[in-house]
Amino acid sequence: MCNSIKKLVQKEQLQLIQKGILSIGDKLPEFVKKAVISTKKGIEISEITHNYAAEQGKWMVLFWWPKDFTFVCPTEIIEFNKNNKKFLERNAVLIGASTDTEYVHLGWRENHPQLAELSIPMLADTSKSLAEEMGILNCEEKVAYRATFIIDPQGIIQWVSVYPMNVGRNVDEVLRVLDALQTEELTACGWKAGEQTLSQQLKK
Repeated sequence: MCNSIKKLVQKEQLQLIQKGILSIGDKLPEFVKKAVISTKKGIEISEITHNYAAEQGKWMVLFWWPKDFTFVCPTEIIEFNKNNKKFLERNAVLIGASTDTEYVHLGWRENHPQLAELSIPMLADTSKSLAEEMGILNCEEKVAYRATFIIDPQGIIQWVSVYPMNVGRNVDEVLRVLDALQTEELTACGWKAGEQTLSQQLKK
């Protein structure tokens, strides 16, 4: 890794520590935000609140990206969307978010073939207040880090991951962690759904 990237990663890590990123056991902050839910005329934009998943008794997977109309971000959004059915099967709702406006989200979706038919909402944290409250707002650029939160049906954060701006995340790992959390049991390193948990093994 070149020195410039090392310095960038170290700087981002320091900023996260200083801001105090929300972690396991913290409550998802209350919010009401605009979100793009479709490109169909008349139903493009709606409101989403912190209770969006909880009021349905579902888990929420809230994933953030830094900027619309960029390069790494659409690869992640498209991959999350491809796996949306798997999240739904696990009683989980996917929500994507950035600090761009709802109109920028809509424009991006209308101009990107693979984003046009997304089945997940794109939340617009235009005021940057939610990203800041969650501790994932980059101090210099004032955009969100590449962060993922798994939140249980009671609105409590159960897992957090934050990646540097230049590194895309792994959607399969998010699904694996969600599976592990939902067992409410001890799971070994690399455990996958369908395998015995450590709790099951210890009972024998």
